[in-house]
Amino acid sequence: MTVDTGLNRRKAWLTVEFVAFFLCLTGLYAVFLRGVGPLPFLLVITVGIVIYLRRTGFDHRSFWRADTLRPALPSILALWAICAVALTAAVALLRPDNLFDLPRERPLIWVLVLVFYPLASVYPQELLLRAFLFHRYAPIFGDGLRMVAASATAFGFAHFIVGNWISVLLSIAAGALFAVRYQRTRSLLTTSVEHALYGILVFTVGLGDLFYHGAAAS
Repeated sequence: MTVDTGLNRRKAWLTVEFVAFFLCLTGLYAVFLRGVGPLPFLLVITVGIVIYLRRTGFDHRSFWRADTLRPALPSILALWAICAVALTAAVALLRPDNLFDLPRERPLIWVLVLVFYPLASVYPQELLLRAFLFHRYAPIFGDGLRMVAASATAFGFAHFIVGNWISVLLSIAAGALFAVRYQRTRSLLTTSVEHALYGILVFTVGLGDLFYHGAAAS
């Protein structure tokens, strides 16, 4: 078997694996486990991913890489502020009864979201959909726009389990943003901070019902 043949077979296998893992399994979950919170599954997968990454040449600095956060914060916060104004206006216009419903009606739950959501949901998602995906599937997607598109698609389709297409479409857009951020910084900390800001915004402004599923969120 030639080197090219072996490489082509590996790419074919990785393509099948990507579709099966990120699309088919999500679809099956949505059909057969609707109403079951995915967080326990996500946390188990996270443990496996960390073990895999530590054993396969992944740059361990990317697990944190805190030095990239401060330079990235101005652009992160500027875009987030624009989106915050736009989403607040949209909810006020289209869903006025939902505007700031979580902090108004269930402030304790809102505080718990602020504290635990970044740790229990955001960072594990970034491990799976950025670090693992970029590392594992680079042979088929490269490290440019195709990888960004693959990561965004996987992130968006993961929200199919919530049961509405608004969350899927918004998540594809957000996934592209997070993928580009990870591509530039190679920092799960920086990408998780950005992800957490948008997730907390969604739950604060009154769109949480579009993203909440069981015990886990966005």
